[in-house]
Order: sequence, then structure tokens, then C-alpha cells
Amino acid sequence: MTDRFRGRVAMITGAAHGQGRATALALAEEGADIVALDVCRPLPYPGYAMGGADELESLIEACRKKGVRAVAFETDVRDNQAIARAVSGAIGELGRIDILFNNAGICAYGLAHELSEPAWDTMIDINLKGAFLVARRVIPVMMRQKRGVIINNSSIAGLRGMARLSHYAASKWGLVGLTKSWAIELAPYGIRVVSIHPTGVNTPMNDGLAQLQGTTPKQIAEQSAGNLMPVPWIEPQDVARAVLFVASDDARYMTGSQLVIDAGLLTR
Repeated sequence: MTDRFRGRVAMITGAAHGQGRATALALAEEGADIVALDVCRPLPYPGYAMGGADELESLIEACRKKGVRAVAFETDVRDNQAIARAVSGAIGELGRIDILFNNAGICAYGLAHELSEPAWDTMIDINLKGAFLVARRVIPVMMRQKRGVIINNSSIAGLRGMARLSHYAASKWGLVGLTKSWAIELAPYGIRVVSIHPTGVNTPMNDGLAQLQGTTPKQIAEQSAGNLMPVPWIEPQDVARAVLFVASDDARYMTGSQLVIDAGLLTR
């Protein structure tokens, strides 16, 4: 373990599995104390499994075994009061929040004219409004500290259109707008804001999408991505390493920008 993030506290949403879990473990490995948030219950839409309470508990145990402090909150990012309790609890136990990884999100397929209004609302509420609601509570903490980093987990779909994913793309493009606007507002307080843009990632979400589509996770990745490099997807650890770079002092002048981790997809 290194001490690159020793003394810093990182809050990760959607932390129970996938990209959030990998990032929490990577930050803990380098000395950061961890605040892990996850909804920990099934959602009617999109209909596949979310992270579970057992996964969130095992994450906290794994982080603590690395010698850092770690706390968890079962929190729906659409629930303003639950977010307020989580942020207050994190400050009460750990004293500060230096890094926010807005990672919680869903994905689902549907042609624009066939999407139901509830499907649209759920996608936007979790992926976009959820990031706003969490950041709205964390930003005042960082302003008092005169430092902080907010990393919004967007997607390649936040930089291009994608068929059957218009509601998903809209939510991910929205994160870019938040990133650039927050960067302008928060630079005077020493707070940086960056969005990251992975191609398909090898997470349980692929299993859920494949089940809903009656196909395999690899086919889902290949059909929706088409990476230039000969891989169907990247790994959660690849995203985690990107987050660690952006959160570190090595990226101290990076703000309002977009970091692409796409295996060359956008070059097509």
C-alpha cells in the first residue's frame, strides 16, 4: 500500500460492485478512507440486480483490512434526505470529504419513441439528477476545506449518440454539462471537476443487460461498443486507475475536462 491518498476521504456512489467497488478498493489501497454508498435493493427499472447489502458490507471489510477507515450507507441517490444523512454521517465519522466519485448509474435499451415516461425519468433521475443531489451536499464541505475533487462517471455515450440508448446518452451528456459548469463555479475554492468516459466495462451490469436482451454479456459489449483495440470491454480496474490519476495531485491542473478510456472506440 502507498500513502498517496493518506489523510484524504473518498465518497463513492454505486460502490457495492463493478466500477465503484474497484475504485473504492484502489483508493483504500493507497491510503484513502472510504465512504461507500449504494442503493442495495432491486429497482423496478431497469429490472436487473443492483449491488447488494452483502456486497457493500464485504467492501467495507476489505477496505478496513487495508488499514483505512471505511463506512457505508445504504442510499438511493434520488433520495435527498438519505443523501443528507449519509454526508452528515460521513463527516461525523471521518471529518471531511476530499474526493467524490459520482458513479451510481443504470443502463437500459429502448427506441426513443417506445420509451415510457417512467423509464426516461428513472434514467435521468439516477444518472444525472442523482449526481447533482449528491454533489450539492458535498460541495459545501469541499468549499470549507478549500480543496476537493469531483469525478463524474459519464460514458462514451456522453460524447456521441448511441442507438436504443437515447435516454442513457442524454443522462451522460448531462454529466458533461455539470462537470464544466461546476468547474467554473468551484475553481476559486480549489475544487476540481472532471468527467471520465469509459467504453463498455466488464461489470455485473453487462450480465443484467444480457439477461434482459436474451444474449451474452460479450455480445452486448461487442454490439454496443466496437472498440478499435481488440477487446470487447475494459475492466473495472482500468476505470479505477483513471479515477486515481484524476483524484491525485498529478492531475492538479485538470478541471472541466473529459478523460476518455475507450480502447479507441471514439476514433472510429
